[in-house]
Amino acid sequence: MNLFDLKGKGALVTGAAGGLGSAMATALRDAGAGVAVVGRSEPTKKWKDEGFIPLQADLRKKGEATRVVAEAGKALGRLDILVAAHGLARRAVAEEFSREDWDATIETNLTSVFETSQAAGRHFLKQGRGKIILVASMLSFSGGLRACAYSASKGGIAQLTKALANEWAARGVNVNAIAPGYFETPMTQALRDDPKRNQQILDRLPAGRWGKPDELAGALVFLASAASDYVHGIILPVDGGWLAR
Repeated sequence: MNLFDLKGKGALVTGAAGGLGSAMATALRDAGAGVAVVGRSEPTKKWKDEGFIPLQADLRKKGEATRVVAEAGKALGRLDILVAAHGLARRAVAEEFSREDWDATIETNLTSVFETSQAAGRHFLKQGRGKIILVASMLSFSGGLRACAYSASKGGIAQLTKALANEWAARGVNVNAIAPGYFETPMTQALRDDPKRNQQILDRLPAGRWGKPDELAGALVFLASAASDYVHGIILPVDGGWLAR
Protein backbone atom coordinates (compact mmCIF):
# COMPACT_ATOMS: atom_id res chain seq x y z
CA MET A 1 0.00 0.00 0.00
CA ASN A 2 3.03 2.30 0.17
CA LEU A 3 2.61 2.64 -3.59
CA PHE A 4 -0.33 4.97 -2.91
CA ASP A 5 1.40 7.04 -0.23
CA LEU A 6 1.80 10.72 -1.17
CA LYS A 7 3.61 11.83 1.99
CA GLY A 8 6.28 14.41 1.16
CA LYS A 9 4.83 15.14 -2.30
CA GLY A 10 3.75 18.59 -3.46
CA ALA A 11 0.56 18.99 -5.50
CA LEU A 12 -1.10 21.86 -7.33
CA VAL A 13 -4.86 21.68 -7.96
CA THR A 14 -6.59 24.20 -10.19
CA GLY A 15 -10.35 24.75 -10.07
CA ALA A 16 -10.34 23.77 -6.42
CA ALA A 17 -13.37 25.92 -5.65
CA GLY A 18 -15.54 23.63 -7.78
CA GLY A 19 -17.24 20.51 -6.52
CA LEU A 20 -14.88 18.03 -8.16
CA GLY A 21 -11.77 20.18 -7.76
CA SER A 22 -12.37 20.59 -4.04
CA ALA A 23 -12.85 16.84 -3.59
CA MET A 24 -9.64 16.16 -5.53
CA ALA A 25 -7.62 18.60 -3.44
CA THR A 26 -8.96 16.96 -0.28
CA ALA A 27 -8.10 13.48 -1.56
CA LEU A 28 -4.48 14.44 -2.22
CA ARG A 29 -4.18 16.12 1.18
CA ASP A 30 -5.65 13.08 2.94
CA ALA A 31 -3.15 10.85 1.10
CA GLY A 32 -0.32 12.89 2.62
CA ALA A 33 0.57 15.47 -0.03
CA GLY A 34 1.08 19.15 0.58
CA VAL A 35 -1.50 20.86 -1.62
CA ALA A 36 -1.66 24.31 -3.19
CA VAL A 37 -5.07 25.23 -4.61
CA VAL A 38 -5.83 27.81 -7.30
CA GLY A 39 -8.99 29.77 -7.87
CA ARG A 40 -10.00 32.92 -9.70
CA SER A 41 -11.61 34.38 -6.59
CA GLU A 42 -9.80 35.85 -3.60
CA PRO A 43 -8.56 32.94 -1.44
CA THR A 44 -10.68 32.30 1.62
CA LYS A 45 -9.49 31.65 5.16
CA LYS A 46 -11.27 28.29 4.93
CA TRP A 47 -8.59 26.91 2.61
CA LYS A 48 -5.78 27.76 5.03
CA ASP A 49 -7.76 26.40 7.96
CA GLU A 50 -8.15 23.09 6.13
CA GLY A 51 -4.42 22.78 5.48
CA PHE A 52 -4.15 24.05 1.90
CA ILE A 53 -1.98 26.79 0.41
CA PRO A 54 -4.38 29.06 -1.50
CA LEU A 55 -3.28 30.90 -4.63
CA GLN A 56 -5.26 33.28 -6.81
CA ALA A 57 -5.00 33.39 -10.59
CA ASP A 58 -7.04 33.75 -13.76
CA LEU A 59 -5.38 31.00 -15.78
CA ARG A 60 -6.84 32.36 -19.01
CA LYS A 61 -4.40 35.27 -18.80
CA LYS A 62 -1.04 34.86 -20.48
CA GLY A 63 1.77 34.08 -18.06
CA GLU A 64 -0.46 33.20 -15.10
CA ALA A 65 0.08 29.46 -15.40
CA THR A 66 3.86 29.86 -15.27
CA ARG A 67 3.58 32.17 -12.26
CA VAL A 68 1.27 29.84 -10.34
CA VAL A 69 3.40 26.76 -10.97
CA ALA A 70 6.48 28.62 -9.71
CA GLU A 71 4.64 29.98 -6.64
CA ALA A 72 3.23 26.56 -5.77
CA GLY A 73 6.66 24.95 -6.00
CA LYS A 74 8.17 27.62 -3.81
CA ALA A 75 5.39 27.52 -1.21
CA LEU A 76 5.38 23.72 -1.02
CA GLY A 77 9.13 23.28 -1.24
CA ARG A 78 8.67 20.93 -4.20
CA LEU A 79 6.13 20.14 -6.91
CA ASP A 80 5.36 16.60 -8.05
CA ILE A 81 1.69 16.59 -9.09
CA LEU A 82 -0.58 18.81 -11.16
CA VAL A 83 -4.34 18.31 -11.25
CA ALA A 84 -5.96 20.64 -13.78
CA ALA A 85 -9.60 20.64 -12.69
CA HIS A 86 -10.73 24.12 -13.71
CA GLY A 87 -13.40 24.54 -16.34
CA LEU A 88 -16.82 25.89 -17.25
CA ALA A 89 -19.89 24.76 -19.17
CA ARG A 90 -22.24 26.98 -21.15
CA ARG A 91 -25.32 25.49 -22.74
CA ALA A 92 -27.38 26.38 -25.81
CA VAL A 93 -28.55 24.66 -28.97
CA ALA A 94 -25.78 24.67 -31.57
CA GLU A 95 -27.51 27.04 -34.00
CA GLU A 96 -27.77 29.67 -31.27
CA PHE A 97 -24.45 29.12 -29.51
CA SER A 98 -22.62 32.45 -29.35
CA ARG A 99 -19.02 33.04 -30.39
CA GLU A 100 -18.46 34.67 -27.00
CA ASP A 101 -19.50 31.51 -25.16
CA TRP A 102 -17.50 29.33 -27.56
CA ASP A 103 -14.33 31.36 -27.04
CA ALA A 104 -14.73 31.47 -23.25
CA THR A 105 -15.25 27.71 -23.06
CA ILE A 106 -12.36 26.71 -25.30
CA GLU A 107 -10.02 29.25 -23.70
CA THR A 108 -10.84 28.07 -20.18
CA ASN A 109 -11.29 24.32 -20.68
CA LEU A 110 -8.59 23.64 -23.25
CA THR A 111 -6.14 26.47 -23.93
CA SER A 112 -5.49 27.37 -20.29
CA VAL A 113 -5.29 23.68 -19.37
CA PHE A 114 -2.61 23.22 -22.01
CA GLU A 115 -0.66 26.24 -20.76
CA THR A 116 -0.87 25.02 -17.16
CA SER A 117 0.22 21.53 -18.19
CA GLN A 118 3.05 23.01 -20.24
CA ALA A 119 4.28 25.10 -17.30
CA ALA A 120 4.16 22.13 -14.93
CA GLY A 121 5.64 19.86 -17.59
CA ARG A 122 8.68 22.08 -18.01
CA HIS A 123 9.25 21.90 -14.26
CA PHE A 124 8.75 18.12 -14.14
CA LEU A 125 11.02 17.48 -17.13
CA LYS A 126 13.84 19.33 -15.42
CA GLN A 127 13.56 17.17 -12.31
CA GLY A 128 12.92 13.99 -14.29
CA ARG A 129 9.60 13.09 -12.68
CA GLY A 130 6.05 14.33 -12.25
CA LYS A 131 2.38 13.44 -12.51
CA ILE A 132 -0.10 15.46 -14.56
CA ILE A 133 -3.78 14.59 -14.24
CA LEU A 134 -6.27 16.36 -16.50
CA VAL A 135 -10.04 16.25 -16.13
CA ALA A 136 -11.86 14.86 -19.13
CA SER A 137 -15.58 14.06 -19.28
CA MET A 138 -18.17 11.67 -20.61
CA LEU A 139 -18.32 14.19 -23.46
CA SER A 140 -14.75 13.27 -24.31
CA PHE A 141 -16.38 10.10 -25.68
CA SER A 142 -19.71 11.41 -26.97
CA GLY A 143 -21.15 14.64 -28.31
CA GLY A 144 -23.71 15.41 -25.63
CA LEU A 145 -26.65 17.78 -26.02
CA ARG A 146 -26.67 21.59 -25.99
CA ALA A 147 -22.96 21.58 -25.16
CA CYS A 148 -21.04 21.85 -28.44
CA ALA A 149 -18.18 23.96 -27.03
CA TYR A 150 -17.89 21.89 -23.85
CA SER A 151 -17.87 18.67 -25.89
CA ALA A 152 -15.20 20.07 -28.21
CA SER A 153 -13.06 21.17 -25.27
CA LYS A 154 -13.31 17.84 -23.47
CA GLY A 155 -12.61 15.91 -26.65
CA GLY A 156 -9.55 18.10 -26.91
CA ILE A 157 -8.53 17.23 -23.35
CA ALA A 158 -8.57 13.53 -24.21
CA GLN A 159 -6.33 14.10 -27.23
CA LEU A 160 -4.08 16.51 -25.33
CA THR A 161 -3.58 13.85 -22.66
CA LYS A 162 -2.39 11.37 -25.27
CA ALA A 163 -0.23 13.88 -27.12
CA LEU A 164 1.60 15.01 -23.98
CA ALA A 165 2.04 11.40 -22.84
CA ASN A 166 3.60 10.53 -26.20
CA GLU A 167 6.22 13.25 -25.74
CA TRP A 168 6.91 13.05 -22.03
CA ALA A 169 6.45 9.43 -20.91
CA ALA A 170 10.04 8.42 -21.66
CA ARG A 171 11.28 11.48 -19.78
CA GLY A 172 9.72 10.61 -16.42
CA VAL A 173 6.42 12.50 -16.65
CA ASN A 174 3.08 10.68 -16.48
CA VAL A 175 0.17 12.42 -18.19
CA ASN A 176 -3.28 10.91 -17.71
CA ALA A 177 -6.87 12.05 -17.35
CA ILE A 178 -9.88 11.20 -15.24
CA ALA A 179 -13.25 11.27 -17.00
CA PRO A 180 -15.94 11.82 -14.36
CA GLY A 181 -19.43 10.65 -15.17
CA TYR A 182 -22.54 12.30 -13.76
CA PHE A 183 -21.63 13.70 -10.36
CA GLU A 184 -23.52 15.85 -7.88
CA THR A 185 -21.87 19.26 -8.32
CA PRO A 186 -23.06 22.83 -8.84
CA MET A 187 -22.28 22.44 -12.57
CA THR A 188 -24.84 19.61 -12.89
CA GLN A 189 -27.54 21.20 -10.71
CA ALA A 190 -29.67 22.22 -13.69
CA LEU A 191 -29.63 18.66 -15.05
CA ARG A 192 -30.62 17.22 -11.70
CA ASP A 193 -33.40 19.80 -11.35
CA ASP A 194 -34.87 18.80 -14.74
CA PRO A 195 -37.12 15.80 -13.91
CA LYS A 196 -37.11 14.41 -17.44
CA ARG A 197 -33.37 14.71 -18.07
CA ASN A 198 -32.51 13.51 -14.55
CA GLN A 199 -34.60 10.37 -15.06
CA GLN A 200 -33.04 9.73 -18.49
CA ILE A 201 -29.60 9.84 -16.88
CA LEU A 202 -30.58 7.58 -13.99
CA ASP A 203 -32.19 5.09 -16.37
CA ARG A 204 -28.90 4.68 -18.25
CA LEU A 205 -26.63 4.53 -15.20
CA PRO A 206 -25.94 0.92 -14.13
CA ALA A 207 -25.08 2.27 -10.67
CA GLY A 208 -28.58 3.80 -10.53
CA ARG A 209 -27.46 7.06 -8.95
CA TRP A 210 -25.34 10.17 -9.42
CA GLY A 211 -21.77 10.04 -8.17
CA LYS A 212 -20.47 11.81 -5.07
CA PRO A 213 -17.39 14.00 -5.64
CA ASP A 214 -15.33 12.14 -3.03
CA GLU A 215 -15.77 8.95 -5.09
CA LEU A 216 -13.06 10.28 -7.41
CA ALA A 217 -10.47 9.94 -4.64
CA GLY A 218 -9.30 6.41 -5.41
CA ALA A 219 -8.74 7.00 -9.12
CA LEU A 220 -7.02 10.31 -8.47
CA VAL A 221 -4.62 9.00 -5.82
CA PHE A 222 -3.79 6.06 -8.09
CA LEU A 223 -2.83 8.39 -10.96
CA ALA A 224 -0.92 10.74 -8.63
CA SER A 225 1.09 8.02 -6.91
CA ALA A 226 3.84 5.52 -7.68
CA ALA A 227 1.13 2.93 -8.27
CA SER A 228 0.66 4.38 -11.78
CA ASP A 229 4.30 4.81 -12.76
CA TYR A 230 3.81 2.69 -15.91
CA VAL A 231 0.44 4.23 -16.80
CA HIS A 232 0.59 6.84 -19.57
CA GLY A 233 -1.98 8.54 -21.76
CA ILE A 234 -5.15 6.94 -20.39
CA ILE A 235 -8.56 8.55 -19.98
CA LEU A 236 -9.90 6.76 -16.91
CA PRO A 237 -13.71 6.80 -16.61
CA VAL A 238 -15.21 7.05 -13.13
CA ASP A 239 -18.78 6.92 -14.31
CA GLY A 240 -21.00 4.47 -12.47
CA GLY A 241 -20.95 2.25 -15.56
CA TRP A 242 -22.27 4.93 -17.96
CA LEU A 243 -19.97 3.95 -20.83
CA ALA A 244 -20.69 0.25 -20.34
CA ARG A 245 -24.30 0.85 -21.35
